[in-house]
Amino acid sequence: MQPIQLEQAISEIIQKETRFEPGAYFLVREALDFTVDRLAVEDGGEKRHVTGPELLEGFREFTLKEYGPMSATLLDDWGLQKCEDVGRIVFLFIENGVFGKQDSDTIEDFSNIYEFETAFSEPFLPRKQVG
Repeated sequence: MQPIQLEQAISEIIQKETRFEPGAYFLVREALDFTVDRLAVEDGGEKRHVTGPELLEGFREFTLKEYGPMSATLLDDWGLQKCEDVGRIVFLFIENGVFGKQDSDTIEDFSNIYEFETAFSEPFLPRKQVG
């Protein structure tokens, strides 16, 4: 999808769904692209459908890489507080023709994959010295 089309779709979504800030939608889109590309490298260059858990792992990796220690704060500010919120955005994109889906894809695929606060804060906590 071209950027202008994406911006138009997000504009239409946020007129109806105000739970998430616009940045959250762009982040999920960027995380999907990141995940598809990362998995393609692992799969010998073949791009394929991404499952909910795979997207969530890519979302975590991408967000931590892009926003570092500010990740947890940024996600909270944008209304993303749990894995299911990422799933809600994915399904809003599906409903608005931005993303496609397979018949087996469900919103439940995004349930309880990891705890947001831990996933986005713990990598930046001081480590205890051993010995």
